[in-house]
Amino acid sequence: MRRALVLVALLALAGCRDEIPQDVSPVALDERAVGHYCQMELLEHDGPKAQAHLGGLPGAPLFFSQTRDAVAYSRMPEQSHEILAIWVNDMGAPGATWTDPGAENWIDANSAHFVVGARVIGGMGAPEIVPFSDISDAEGFVEANGGVVMRLEDVPDDAVLTPVDLDGEESDGDFEARLRALSAAREER
Repeated sequence: MRRALVLVALLALAGCRDEIPQDVSPVALDERAVGHYCQMELLEHDGPKAQAHLGGLPGAPLFFSQTRDAVAYSRMPEQSHEILAIWVNDMGAPGATWTDPGAENWIDANSAHFVVGARVIGGMGAPEIVPFSDISDAEGFVEANGGVVMRLEDVPDDAVLTPVDLDGEESDGDFEARLRALSAAREER
């Protein structure tokens, strides 16, 4: 009987244990960081990068060679894990350049000001959406490179999900229909 009481007490204590929230702090870029889609070293590619932290996968964010890719990833319905945080390079940070966007100048994608439609190409050869923490830096980038400034939730799906014609490759013929269906599904939520 005594053993049963001890077991019940231990189980009750185990049930009272507080869950420790997963650390979603940004991880510094180094030579081990590879792009989720391309599996290539991020440091070998120009332009801003991104990282997504997924629920249940602590300390192992998915890295993206372009910020556009991380936003596209977040909008795809087939994700297996909850996205807890997306961090993007602040291209207005001191020392950030297109060839070296920085290893530790991360900002939350939800608070960033993105330049969309600029005349710039990201690390994987696709048009890039360029993140800034300060709206005046984003506006200065627009003056030099074109585009418009918007918040993450306002970035249109076609700015991140549209296929890109690389080296004369044909793009997917039914892509626009799938994009419209995805956009309609997002609007219903």
